[in-house]
Amino acid sequence: MSSLHKSRIADFQDVLKEPTIALEKLRDLSFSGIPCEGGLRCLCWKILLNYLPLERASWSSILAKQRELYSQFLREMIIQPGIAKANMGASREDVTFEDHPLNPNPDSRWNTYFKDNEVLLQIDKDVRRLCPDISFFQRATEYPCLLILDPQNEFETLRKRVEQTTLKSQTVARNRSGVTNMSSPHKNSTPSALNEYEVLPNGCEAHWEVVERILFIYAKLNPGIAYVQGMNEIVGPLYYTFATDPNSEWKEHAEADTFFCFTNLMAEIRDNFIKSLDDSQCGITYKMEKVYSTLKDKDVELYLKLQEQNIKPQFFAFRWLTLLLSQEFLLPDVIRIWDSLFADDSRFDFLLLVCCAMLILIRDQLLEGDFTVNMRLLQDYPITDVCQILQKAKELQDSK
Repeated sequence: MSSLHKSRIADFQDVLKEPTIALEKLRDLSFSGIPCEGGLRCLCWKILLNYLPLERASWSSILAKQRELYSQFLREMIIQPGIAKANMGASREDVTFEDHPLNPNPDSRWNTYFKDNEVLLQIDKDVRRLCPDISFFQRATEYPCLLILDPQNEFETLRKRVEQTTLKSQTVARNRSGVTNMSSPHKNSTPSALNEYEVLPNGCEAHWEVVERILFIYAKLNPGIAYVQGMNEIVGPLYYTFATDPNSEWKEHAEADTFFCFTNLMAEIRDNFIKSLDDSQCGITYKMEKVYSTLKDKDVELYLKLQEQNIKPQFFAFRWLTLLLSQEFLLPDVIRIWDSLFADDSRFDFLLLVCCAMLILIRDQLLEGDFTVNMRLLQDYPITDVCQILQKAKELQDSK
């Protein structure tokens, strides 16, 4: 470890040990990258995403309260419905004229169960293929949820719901953009990799199952948006970061902490996932156009070239912006980009500049290429040095 890196770690530790965290100092430090040693990144993200307050003295009580609240969500939305499902139809009086599997009444327990299943199956399909370039999400977690896996409990878990449903092969993808594929070519798994996965024994659960549970709870608590394809790519890096924390006490509660950080992050970007808001000032169409208007201001020659070839921002910037670049780079690089995004007080304005920087850094190739070559460049971005991209984005920001 270099002396410079040790010095940066010490700078973070000095800021984080204060009774009241100096947020601006933390932002300045985090923007240039957060060290992973000592769980610094996990702690900084929790502060930057407004999960932990700036007053250190209140951390313990707030964490205890939030983690208990998440346990309550598990009881109400997975365990109790699982018990009810196990009991439904067990005796003749459970299937009545008022409530039976074909009852169209929206208040019917069966109707709610089937609607939840539709959401669950899409989540299940997406989380099984999360970050296929690493094996982490297929491995067993060290801290399976005891509330769910308690052998004394006899109820239908999410795993059982997916295994038992006959709708599994009939899932219809709710793709936010209306296009068939939101995945970058170099991040795709082979078909066999999607269908073949190790089934863990009873008492164990894979990391992707934890992510599935987080997304299912979020969908239940937010019926207006529920689950839309791509949310799995947002929660994945958050959970990975928290679940690999070197501090075992923090790691043990990665599921609950990820849920609340994901919820806070989604509160800022959820408009990107709501189609009816596309053309509003907070919608994704406006943000994509903002990338091009910024490019026009910074590099009019490149802007005119893309316009001439009729390369619309929807062809590439939709995925870049909606998924916070999580599909364009490998996971460690995504995490580094998110250090800077979370640290910037206008983080999603900075994301627009990052996208603009990505275009400018390959301007020579884009100016020389035809439509087909340029589309390939934009959909499978060639630069892997994210620090170079962030530095260019910062230059664009400072030149305003």
